[in-house]
Amino acid sequence: MDMKITPPPAENISRIRSEPGVPVIRSVNWAGMIALYRKEVRRFFKVQLQTIWAPAVTTLLYLVIFTVAMGHRGGEILGASFADFIAPGLIVMGMMQNSFANSSFALLVGKMQGTIVDYLMPPISVIELLAALVGAAVTRAILVGFAVWIVMAVWPGVHVTPKHLWAVIVFGLLGSAMLGFLGVMTSIWAEKFDHAAAVTNFVVAPLSLLSGTFYSVDRLAPTFAAISHANPFFYVISGFRYGFIGQADSPVLLGAGILLAVNIVLALACYMLLKSGWKLKA
Repeated sequence: MDMKITPPPAENISRIRSEPGVPVIRSVNWAGMIALYRKEVRRFFKVQLQTIWAPAVTTLLYLVIFTVAMGHRGGEILGASFADFIAPGLIVMGMMQNSFANSSFALLVGKMQGTIVDYLMPPISVIELLAALVGAAVTRAILVGFAVWIVMAVWPGVHVTPKHLWAVIVFGLLGSAMLGFLGVMTSIWAEKFDHAAAVTNFVVAPLSLLSGTFYSVDRLAPTFAAISHANPFFYVISGFRYGFIGQADSPVLLGAGILLAVNIVLALACYMLLKSGWKLKA
């Protein structure tokens, strides 16, 4: 008995197999972007003792050293005790530094180990690649910030109960994303770990320490106060601190607007560098 096989309609065939040069994924490749994001998160979460809890202990040591050294001489700053004043800045400083550390590592280690093709060949767009890398960096920053907050919450003499939760969230995310974008740019430019370490030591660390974390900018001389206001880290520290003590060194909404503009500029710069393939494609 002969069996007649009816071929599927042409429209079904086109769904199964596209013409050469026609992309199958016509919108956002959520599966690919999420897979890369999960890969980056799992990478740092496997060594969470080093990437999450160690920064929490280091930040707590900053708090202990400065509060013990200042003692009662610290007095009140912006209506809060010295310990309560520096605690929020230390939390967000740890978040930003670890966001930078995470995003500056991915592409750099890929170039050094010859596995950069794993980032360039998958069918994900430049925006999706950037979103996954920065998203993983922000995730690490949030985990570090939460770990630091837990340690400080149980430390005697320190009060880290948020008064304006929206400011904590907004400035925490803006600051972490800003350093995430800066880390991606560093990862594209750097050719070895010494290059990334140079950016950490000569750019990220000085901007963090000179951002008003341990002092009020209003107490500085006018020249140094003006220089501090040109530091984007200052607006992160000031806005994040406002979320905890209800006082800030600068207008909160102005700081949020400046940080949003800085993030947009850094995102566009990262997009252009990734799109061009500079130092990534031979």
